[in-house]
Amino acid sequence: MLRTLKDLFDALKPAPPAETPAEQEHALQLATAVLLVEVMRSDPELSATEREAVMAALRRKFSLADDEIDRLVELAERAARDAYDYHAFTSRINAGYSMEQKIRIIEYMWQVAYADGHLSAHENHVMRKISDLLYIPHGAYVSAKMRAQQAGGSAT
Repeated sequence: MLRTLKDLFDALKPAPPAETPAEQEHALQLATAVLLVEVMRSDPELSATEREAVMAALRRKFSLADDEIDRLVELAERAARDAYDYHAFTSRINAGYSMEQKIRIIEYMWQVAYADGHLSAHENHVMRKISDLLYIPHGAYVSAKMRAQQAGGSAT
């Protein structure tokens, strides 16, 4: 119980000011990757196409080598399994990215959700919850969803 309370208070603390710019960038990369992985994990049937969509989104978002992307996805999967909520990740993104950048992340998340050609109810729920935590306006949320849907050729 005490550990849970401590974890809660630690998650509510702002990022330590002693972080270097490189550490801040790595934390943003991990937070972004975790959100993408969460959409992938929210589908009851994990598919290779969704995993590839996560990796493709990370390639487009960050200038990383393939082995760095593999490692980032591995770290994100571990962090997503260990996390009990999205706050630590969304607060980092809210502090580090502009609204346009956050909308682009939502679009990447939609691309992951649509990668297998099917949108599950749970994927839809996770998308809505995360977009609310990122303070994405509803119109931008819907536009990002439509762009991702058109890009993937999905009619679902």
